[in-house]
Amino acid sequence: MAKLSILVEFWEFMRERKKFWLAPIIFFLVLLGALIILTQGSALAPFIYTLF
Repeated sequence: MAKLSILVEFWEFMRERKKFWLAPIIFFLVLLGALIILTQGSALAPFIYTLF
């Protein structure tokens, strides 16, 4: 439940201060982090390195 409260608090922060431009940045960082964690040590690693 604590993880959900962090998301609610972040949404309230963005809504109150009109900082909706933060949402795509956070989404991209979470997606990139998940990609790195899921492909760690896999056969896809060489292909991911070519993206950067």
